Amino acid sequence: MLKKIFSISAIAFITITSYGQEVKKEAETAKTKMDVFASKTGSITKFVDTKLPNLKTSYDATETRIRKISNGALNGYFYQLVKEGKYSNTTASIEYTDLIEVLKAIKVLKENVTNDITANPDYMENKFVTVDGFQVGYFVSKGKASWYIKLEKYGSDNTLFIDNGDIIENAFNEAKNKIDELKK
Repeated sequence: MLKKIFSISAIAFITITSYGQEVKKEAETAKTKMDVFASKTGSITKFVDTKLPNLKTSYDATETRIRKISNGALNGYFYQLVKEGKYSNTTASIEYTDLIEVLKAIKVLKENVTNDITANPDYMENKFVTVDGFQVGYFVSKGKASWYIKLEKYGSDNTLFIDNGDIIENAFNEAKNKIDELKK
């Protein structure tokens, strides 16, 4: 009888502990559109950069360029902003269709900024975020709007502060026009 109780207890213990163990799956990192396009295997990938004027921020200037990626018969165009950091650079790569959406969003944000300042909130933020985590927008505090661009979804030292929305809109329009020219 004692043997049966020990046997049943052992089987129950093994069963419970085996189901209680969680299998750890490797965390799959989210890939950006740039990563997906540039990491295709089995074909030759070519990167060609075309420099654009630096984006003037509140504290310094940020390098900008168009990166054309050719992978077999496919071409992808990305607007890149590169912020130099003390130890490494932070780069945002905005795919052409996202660039079009960002331009539409900037136009709407610029239409809203005056009303948001007039509302005089303690703090308010209004922004647009792409699928890849790139952000453009402004925050209102103490009766003043401050525009910003956040280059990457994660990390620190990846935010650019810009004096006004017109500077952002002009830079992004220039990038769109350059891509349109390169596509011809």
